[in-house]
Amino acid sequence: MRYPIAIEPGTDATAWGVVVPDLPGCFSAGDTMEEALIQAEEAVTAWIETALDAGQVIPKPSAIDALRAAHPEFEGWLWGLVKIDPAMLDNTLERVNISLPRRVLHRLDARARSAGETRSGFIARMAIEDREPATT
Repeated sequence: MRYPIAIEPGTDATAWGVVVPDLPGCFSAGDTMEEALIQAEEAVTAWIETALDAGQVIPKPSAIDALRAAHPEFEGWLWGLVKIDPAMLDNTLERVNISLPRRVLHRLDARARSAGETRSGFIARMAIEDREPATT
């Protein structure tokens, strides 16, 4: 899956800016074009993960020509694509096998019970809640 990005060329005094028109509020920058592209990929990934965690629908990528026509504010900017692994959108349940000391497992189960959750649900919620805030 590839999301179109609008790239504002940088100079010696300004960073390269990147906007992802299909993902409202998703943007990034870098001191070089290469850095800006890497930052854009990280911003798109963080945006999608945050939206999924909030139960939001992820917009499908648009065609670059359609975005050019719809966004005259990007006149003179460069256009590119950021590749995103579609697996990150996959909510299919997967069984995993983990090893934990019994004392840790006992503590985990007690916390899950007190939260009214299953062990799996508790672990999943903790992983989502403890994620570092996105920097886009």
